[in-house]
Amino acid sequence: MLQQVIEQKLNQALTPTHLQVINESHKHNVPPGSESHFKVVIVSDKFENLRLIARHRLVNSTLSDEFAAGLHALSMHTLTKLEWQQQSIPESPPCRGGE
Repeated sequence: MLQQVIEQKLNQALTPTHLQVINESHKHNVPPGSESHFKVVIVSDKFENLRLIARHRLVNSTLSDEFAAGLHALSMHTLTKLEWQQQSIPESPPCRGGE
């Protein structure tokens, strides 16, 4: 299951204090049971002093094999512990490609 692989790789690479991997494929125009669109909320000390683009690149490089194998979209919320305490995570917007 792709969701479990994503969780395992992010846990191993980034040792997060909080990790949510949410399959949002059902919100997109894909067959039932698809694992192509995910939302990741990850809180890690490894994000300290990194700009947002560097944080996203770190996550993307961790999951490069999964993107090559068909992971289509990954919404990322990459936070430090302090940011996690100060922010709420917004709901994902509806898919523009239909339900």
